[in-house]
Amino acid sequence: MFRSCRSILAITAALLLLCSMARNVAAQSGKSTGVVAPTPQAEKAEREKQLAAATEAAKQLLLAMDTDKSGKISKEEWMKFMADEFDRLDTNHNVELDPKELLRSRMRVRPAVGHANVGK
Repeated sequence: MFRSCRSILAITAALLLLCSMARNVAAQSGKSTGVVAPTPQAEKAEREKQLAAATEAAKQLLLAMDTDKSGKISKEEWMKFMADEFDRLDTNHNVELDPKELLRSRMRVRPAVGHANVGK
């Protein structure tokens, strides 16, 4: 049960971050089509909102990983969580992750929150 809760929390965190990315893409496409650019205050508010969502997602992930409830993640807790996630993703049990397994997992790479020019 705990393992499925951790997976759900990890997926929820990833979905929150994907929604944030989708908003960024929509904002960028709006700028390129001639839509009036948001004010600096609106952009700052959006960055703060994204940072708050990412912070909440990180807190939820911390709660899922913190098995001894110390409020911190030890290297052992981190490695155990990652090993469990790897095993969950490795659906063909060959101790390797292939692109199909990663795509099925809905894992995505995301830019850092608050950095609009990442990768440009």
